[in-house]
Amino acid sequence: MFDASQPGAPLALDGVWLTLPSAAGPVEILRGLDFQVEAEERVAVVGPSGSGKSTLIAIAAGLERPTKGKVRLLGKELSRLDEDGRARLRRGRVSLVFQSFHLLPNMTAEENVAAPLEIAGAKGAAKTAREWLDRVGLADRRTHYPHQLSGGEQQRVALARALATRPDLLFADEPTGNLDHANAAHVADLIFALAIETRAALVLVTHDETLAARADRIVRMAAGRVAP
Repeated sequence: MFDASQPGAPLALDGVWLTLPSAAGPVEILRGLDFQVEAEERVAVVGPSGSGKSTLIAIAAGLERPTKGKVRLLGKELSRLDEDGRARLRRGRVSLVFQSFHLLPNMTAEENVAAPLEIAGAKGAAKTAREWLDRVGLADRRTHYPHQLSGGEQQRVALARALATRPDLLFADEPTGNLDHANAAHVADLIFALAIETRAALVLVTHDETLAARADRIVRMAAGRVAP
C-alpha cells in the first residue's frame, strides 16, 4: 500500500474506494485503489473500458470525492479541502487534457490558451499563449475559433493551454482517442516532449499500447483496482 502522506510524490492515492448508487444497488467503481506518481514521472494507465481509468483521474484531480481512502495531491490531503480549496490547489499547478478537447467555443485559440494563465494571475498571458501556440505548430491559427480548427489542431490548442502554466502534474485522458493516426502520432509526440520540457509529471490514460509504452511506467487497471 502506498503512503499517501509521503511529501515527495505529487500524487498518491491510498486505499481509495468510490461507490455510486444505482437502481440495482451500489456500484463499486474503484475498489481499494493504490496509486502513486513521482515528480517528473510519466505514467500510463491502461485497462478495459469500465476498469476505472477515467474515474482515477477525476478522483486524483479532486473533481470527484472518494467514498473512502486518502488522496494526496501536491502535498495536500484533498479530504481537508472544500471545492474552492481544491480549485485553488489545482490553479496553475494541475492541468487536464481530455479526448473531447473542451475548448471554449467563443474564444480564439490564443484566448483559450491565455485563459488559465490569466486566472492564475500570470503576467503577459497573451504573449505566453502565442509562444505556446508556436510550440505546437499553430502560430498561424491563433485567431481562429475552435469550429475553424481540425480535431488535431483543437487538441494541440488544448495541450498548449494545459502546459502553458507549466504545471507540476498533467492528466491526459485518452488525448488521442478522437484523432486519426497521423494526428494522434503528432499529439503523442508533443505530449511527451513538452511534459519533459516543462518537467511535469504525467498521468496518461490510454487504450493505445504503443502510446503507453512510451511512458516511464505502465499501470494496468481491472475492476477498479491496479492489476497485479
